[in-house]
Amino acid sequence: MRQGWERIRLGEICGFVRGPFGGSLKKNCFKLDGYAVYEQQHAIYDQFDDVRYFINDDKFNEMKRFELNSGDLIMSCSGTMGKIAIVPENIKKGIINQALLKLSPSNKVSNNFLKLWMQSESFQDSLKEYSGGAAIQNVASVAILKNIEIPLPPLPEQQRIVSILDECYAAIAKAKANAEQNLKNAKELFESHLQFVFQNKGEDWEEKTVQEYVKEGLIFKPLDGNHGEIHPLKSDYVDYGVPFIMSRDMKDGIVDQENCKYISEKQACELRTGFSIKGDVLLSHKGTIGSVAILEVTNEFVILTPQITYYRIKNHSRLYNKFIYFYFLSSNFQKELNNIAQGGSTRAYIGITKQLSLMLVIPPLKEQQTIVQKLETLSIETKKLEAIYQQKINDLEELKKSILQKAFSGELKTAQEIAAA
Repeated sequence: MRQGWERIRLGEICGFVRGPFGGSLKKNCFKLDGYAVYEQQHAIYDQFDDVRYFINDDKFNEMKRFELNSGDLIMSCSGTMGKIAIVPENIKKGIINQALLKLSPSNKVSNNFLKLWMQSESFQDSLKEYSGGAAIQNVASVAILKNIEIPLPPLPEQQRIVSILDECYAAIAKAKANAEQNLKNAKELFESHLQFVFQNKGEDWEEKTVQEYVKEGLIFKPLDGNHGEIHPLKSDYVDYGVPFIMSRDMKDGIVDQENCKYISEKQACELRTGFSIKGDVLLSHKGTIGSVAILEVTNEFVILTPQITYYRIKNHSRLYNKFIYFYFLSSNFQKELNNIAQGGSTRAYIGITKQLSLMLVIPPLKEQQTIVQKLETLSIETKKLEAIYQQKINDLEELKKSILQKAFSGELKTAQEIAAA
């Protein structure tokens, strides 16, 4: 830490007010308009315009201790913890709710400096260390937070650091936006080519329903994973056994077998249905509609959640499973899926009967293989580009953390020096 800096407890430079007990703000308190009640979303998204709840004059005067003033900081305190926002001028007058903490900085500390420090790994790690909660974490008591130490330079140095970080962050944000656009462009390039292939079908392409292909013996009748008969409980999962595949395990066209759940062979045999084997084309049909993957597994078979249908090619002399996979990915097929999705009790779904009515437009086998070869080549190149741009985005986020860390250890250079490094 540089000369002239001091380590000082947060409680010595800030006023703290934790939001009121939940019972103080019951639903019957809320009005259609009046004084605003600010929530976690305002800290998480750093915005103060979208207000859902209001209270009247009497309730506001009763809870005036929780009033927000411009220049205050608010921090989310439950679930998504540690998100910070500075209260701007001219917000709608109001109070914080029970899920927020209000910090009012003294004249010894710049609120912008304080916000940046509270976003640093140092403070965020301290926050996690002192916070409890099993399923949903909650920020530690105000008494503990007040004792967290902050490295505090003189006010002019605080302002210099804020100025440099603002400049660096603007440059990083611009670079990140460019990388994100390039990532989006790479994905759209593949999707555009995929769409072109299936919009420009030849005269010799067959157009039939899934049911017709099943009757011709080209496809086994599509089946739901285990027909919904049994769904393993958390206590049923084992460290290793038969993979139990859920929709979330279908990523980038493949099944993430390394990170999926496993059930015992005994339980897998008891299920009797939902067995999927290598080469099956998987299609999610409930909740998340339209995720697609080809099953490439090391196991002899896997068990599927009832939310996935598997398509098994029966006659490989006329149908190619990889072509079916790309066809399922095409925007026309995805639109058809969403058009026929029915409202279930809780989530949209597409039952087997509806899936049998889906239209497939298939060229001769040789053309299927040629199309697949071209699409696979483009897919590989696209994923290489996506990996490059995603790594760029990750590196920029790490750069932000590194700069922030240096700022609060007194090692921060100017923006020009950082750019030249």
